[in-house]
Amino acid sequence: MNITKLVYSILFTLLSLTVLAQEQQQQKPPVTVRQATQQVKPPQPPKIVPQQQPPQPRMNQPQQAPPQPRMNQQQEPARPGQTPVQQGPQQQDRVQLESADDLIGTTINGRRVNKLIGNVIFKQKETFLYADSVYQYRDSEILEAFGNVRINQADTVTMTGTKAIYDGAKRTARMSGGVTMQDPRMTLTTPTLDYNLENRTAVYTEGGTIVDPENRLQSQRGTYDTNTKVFTFQQNVKVFSADYEITAQNMRYNTESKVVYFQGPTFIKGQNGDLYAEQGTYNTITKVSRFGRNAYIVTPEYRLGGDDLYYDEARGYGEAKVNMTMRSLKDDVTIRGQVGRYWRDQGVAKVWGSPVMESIMDGDTLYMAADSLISREAKADGQPSMLFAFNNVKIFKSDLQGTCDSLSYNRTDSLMYMHRNPTLWSEQSQIVGDTIRIHMRNKTIDKMYIFSNSFITSEDSLQNYNQVKGRNMVAHFRDGRMRRVNVNGNGESIYFALEGDSVLTGMNRAVCSDMVLNFAENKLKSISFLVNPDAKFIPPHELQASDRRLEGFAWLEELRPDKKEVLAPREPVKAPDVPTKAAVPAKGKAAGNKSGQTPAKKPAAGAAKQSPARK
Repeated sequence: MNITKLVYSILFTLLSLTVLAQEQQQQKPPVTVRQATQQVKPPQPPKIVPQQQPPQPRMNQPQQAPPQPRMNQQQEPARPGQTPVQQGPQQQDRVQLESADDLIGTTINGRRVNKLIGNVIFKQKETFLYADSVYQYRDSEILEAFGNVRINQADTVTMTGTKAIYDGAKRTARMSGGVTMQDPRMTLTTPTLDYNLENRTAVYTEGGTIVDPENRLQSQRGTYDTNTKVFTFQQNVKVFSADYEITAQNMRYNTESKVVYFQGPTFIKGQNGDLYAEQGTYNTITKVSRFGRNAYIVTPEYRLGGDDLYYDEARGYGEAKVNMTMRSLKDDVTIRGQVGRYWRDQGVAKVWGSPVMESIMDGDTLYMAADSLISREAKADGQPSMLFAFNNVKIFKSDLQGTCDSLSYNRTDSLMYMHRNPTLWSEQSQIVGDTIRIHMRNKTIDKMYIFSNSFITSEDSLQNYNQVKGRNMVAHFRDGRMRRVNVNGNGESIYFALEGDSVLTGMNRAVCSDMVLNFAENKLKSISFLVNPDAKFIPPHELQASDRRLEGFAWLEELRPDKKEVLAPREPVKAPDVPTKAAVPAKGKAAGNKSGQTPAKKPAAGAAKQSPARK
């Protein structure tokens, strides 16, 4: 009887241990690495030997868990309490363990965790995570990876670091510790990186460096969209290459097209010039820039700017539109207009669209306007640096105004030529001729040569016109004011004598080959006659209207430009379909004679634009 009870007791104990082992086996975390029996063994029942009984054979030992096959993309062991229905088609979107050397179940802050060690590989969709060790939280899709962490997405984007937090539910990864991100076109290095696997976008906020075959880019913060291959940089942006350097605050860069997009003040320092813009694009391969808003190019010769700027660095060609400015750095001359073009290799720049040139002269500003302005730099020793103005040229300075059809300025020798009907006004004096050449010294007029049909007129306080004409003249200036004029050849003069600037005492009329005119405060004060003059004095009561004018006289005060007129916008110039055979006199002021007036038979220079003399 005692033996029977002992046998039943032993059997009951063994049965209890077997049930307990099976429950523990069911609660064990799903194991998919190697053979579960090699990792975690179920507890063994204690050996029970009845007293004074022979040893009994082992009975009904708990069986070990059957070997588990390696998981694939369509498999994942069910979690505790999960039914086969819950393991449906969405199972492939979850994080799956591919392999590891060791698995240890533990609890951290009350959460059940699988600690995987050695050659750990996880997979989710097309993404693989590799690490030396990983904490897998059983109640979520979160993984904490440590040591030689590497995330690869679709074999195109690879990220490495020392630590990563991977959220399989949100499909995000945060990497830290010397992070490197690579795709076929670039390599990004940064201390920390946040990556969204759904929209394939990476974000860094602690400084990063991007390197591709052509450029190296740096910024404090940035975003990279692996779909569009576009980087967005913010704060302290710098781009370096063999040919240029870029500094900006906000910028985008396409790693595929190699195009830089500016979004804020941006400086580009190149081998052949520097550029600045507040918005626009720059192709780092073709070296073509398209800028907007306060953009400019700086070369050794010019600073070309505008609100719409195009520059091809390889061709050395630039074009500026809208509020265009071009400044010559050598002589501090600025040209403003609506359109400007620059050819670097030829050293030529052209401006049109109401262009105006500004130059500082003798502490004052000289303004010059024309239909178009062209600047040509000297490309070899001995060649002059030139500025050309074409069609309807107007000049304004506080003590000097002028008009002509065209003008050329030799900046190397400081010589200015006024062509075709040139006219100059200085205070109460007017100068005309076929051609006028002005010599500058220290940006101040030093001498003036009037060639062929030269004519000088000066108005006195009684509105009489002192007149001198000759073949050629040379005017001498001091401190920007006309002091003396030498008449060389075929000289004729009319000079009104005044008493106290208010009473006319008579008029001197003389013919003399050479004369000398003396001015004070830009007013004619005296005339000296050289080489046998033929002169006569006519008292006021004998003066006739014909005596008051030399042949070819024309007082052109109404054509004298003021500053407002010089700076005013011009009508767009349209090129004629066919060349005109002859110029047609303009109506109004430039047409000259009013009704009842007879033009001179042989007008002096400027007479084509003459108006009747005042009476």
